Amino acid sequence: MKKLAFLVIALLFFTMNSEAQIRYGLRAGLSSMNLNKESVQSDGVKIAIQDADYGFHFGVFARASLTDRIYLQPELLLNSSTVNFAVTDFQSGLMDKVLSEKYRNLDIPLMLGFKLGPLRLEGGPVGHVYVASKSEIEDEVSGYEKRFNDFTMGYQAGVGLDIWKILVDLRYEGNFTKFGEHMRIGGNDVKFSDAPTRWVLTAGFSF
Repeated sequence: MKKLAFLVIALLFFTMNSEAQIRYGLRAGLSSMNLNKESVQSDGVKIAIQDADYGFHFGVFARASLTDRIYLQPELLLNSSTVNFAVTDFQSGLMDKVLSEKYRNLDIPLMLGFKLGPLRLEGGPVGHVYVASKSEIEDEVSGYEKRFNDFTMGYQAGVGLDIWKILVDLRYEGNFTKFGEHMRIGGNDVKFSDAPTRWVLTAGFSF
């Protein structure tokens, strides 16, 4: 998986230095994660999803025009998100306390797009490279551990609009791993039943 992440990053820099017509610039935006309100339980600890705060991201992109209408757009985006949980630890007497986890990933979308005038249709794979996390659950609950995969995969698809040098994109993202796969309670792996999805709204400026 680490090799795949490296290859995608290498493709970004190759594209930026190829002889194709290139636009490059900066991107930033917000995301809204969609999670079902379900719970997992192990070793006397119950963790229930309460809600997810809006995430934010920023980074760089390059767009290589393959034809007049078709383009390839790799991106490097530092993404931060927060999920709140209602946590019960029956052994310690902790009851439905709201605790949060914050996640930081380097997102690497590789979009193939089709232009219809100023409008665009685009889609492609996205890699998530784990960067860091901070967990209030780990601080409060004995026996809770978090072990993240270094690299996970998903996909994005959506629409975009180009106005002069301004780029606006709205995408839907799905993932191939279940939410909570990083969680261990009392040495046991736990995870929720659904893979996380989110809506991603991004604005960019090209140079």
